Amino acid sequence: MASSVFLLDLKGKPLIARDYRGDIPLSAIDRFMPLLQLREDEEGTSLPVMTENGVTYLHLRQKDVYLVALTRKNANAMTLLQFLHHLAKVFTDYFNALEEESIRDNFVIIYELLDEMMDYGVPQITEPKILHEYITQESHILEIMPRPPLAVTNAVSWRSEGISYRKNEVFLDVVESINMLVNPTGSVLSSDIQGAVKMKVYLSGMPELRLGLNDKVMFESTGRSAKGKAVEMEDIRFHQCVRLSKFESDRTISFIPPDGEFELMSYRLNSQLKPLVLCESVVESHRGRIEYMVKAKAQFKHRSTANNVEIEVPVPSDADSPRFKSTVGSVRYSPERAAFVWKIKQFQGGKEALLRAHFGLPSI
Repeated sequence: MASSVFLLDLKGKPLIARDYRGDIPLSAIDRFMPLLQLREDEEGTSLPVMTENGVTYLHLRQKDVYLVALTRKNANAMTLLQFLHHLAKVFTDYFNALEEESIRDNFVIIYELLDEMMDYGVPQITEPKILHEYITQESHILEIMPRPPLAVTNAVSWRSEGISYRKNEVFLDVVESINMLVNPTGSVLSSDIQGAVKMKVYLSGMPELRLGLNDKVMFESTGRSAKGKAVEMEDIRFHQCVRLSKFESDRTISFIPPDGEFELMSYRLNSQLKPLVLCESVVESHRGRIEYMVKAKAQFKHRSTANNVEIEVPVPSDADSPRFKSTVGSVRYSPERAAFVWKIKQFQGGKEALLRAHFGLPSI
């Protein structure tokens, strides 16, 4: 439960202040920037939650703006930090960019949004699509305010009623990225998979969808054999439409989806993997020049093909006069990134590719 919410510039000067409970003087925000600088000097980094004289400061920085929530209560810190993230998301959705200039140009609409998104310090409506239905950027100049949609008072605040499509469709994509650390001998030191389930929903009415996963916890709880196909997901994060109680009881993802495109869930897998594309490099330094020999090997099945492979190799920032020769693909020197990028449009499994690069170095 927040007592007040502030938007500050980089110097700590308030741009927007909204007091919800009146139990903390607005002058308390003057201590935020000195407290933040003190914590940065002591800890070496800024802390999202700080406390002084019984006042808890929770903050989030977006470009040149600080979003700060103050509370005296024993509030749920993660709830308030999540609210600040939603607040930044809504402002970005309305103004295209959350920065000091966009805030100064939209005082009225920001106060309207703050009033709708939080009531007496309790987060309320945080879905941009629903807010857009009755709070527009021109709403402060209208004499008659539009009637709030039913979604505001409905339990399903992320979806409006009366949605109708001639053709009902659902699209689901699983997008995964691999983070891996490999030593010079090719041994994997650490690896994990960051995944997200993204959906596009074009359904009429208030549909209820159910999604099942090959979750290891579900197989173990039901006594079924996974046969090596189950995965153990960690750091699972759901969209607010998912019924968490249903998931905790039988690991079924049950939800009434928002209309359009959204991210249903994200997760992390701790899996022992081998690199899909293993790169080996040999660097030779000579007087006035440096040479690279890079070998890339596709370590997946022969019948599979990787598309649009990019391999980035760092080089000294003062390197010049690049020359490249590769067996496949194209190479481009990117001085602003101090690297050259090797692009392979199609890389077939089990194949190898070689690249030689030559750079000049300034003589001392």
